[in-house]
Amino acid sequence: MIHLLFMLVSAEMALVLILLFNNPLRNLVIKVLNKMKEGKGPVISKTVAATLFVVFISITYSAVEIQKRLWEGGVLNSTDELLMANRILEASLMGFALFLALVTNRLVYSIEKPPTTKGTELKK
Repeated sequence: MIHLLFMLVSAEMALVLILLFNNPLRNLVIKVLNKMKEGKGPVISKTVAATLFVVFISITYSAVEIQKRLWEGGVLNSTDELLMANRILEASLMGFALFLALVTNRLVYSIEKPPTTKGTELKK
């Protein structure tokens, strides 16, 4: 699962970098993302995000349970240490993936909607 999460975070970081700089690929990516917002796309993306969030909470809870064993017993064995490191890595990668999805969404929104100020209204 960690390999999949690393690929997801890497792909999302590449997508954010493409959106940050004005290039021909940026327009194509924006068109593809706008097509995904049509039809069943928003429902699917919200379902995937909610599933990732629930798994993120579950992994965080299991890491807290392992940490409680340390507080109660005073010593962790090597298996618990390995599980704790694995859970923390999975939780951080899922958190990064969810954060980068939000950043991507906001970048597309800010690229499509130019900023307006009070002084830019047309005078009739």
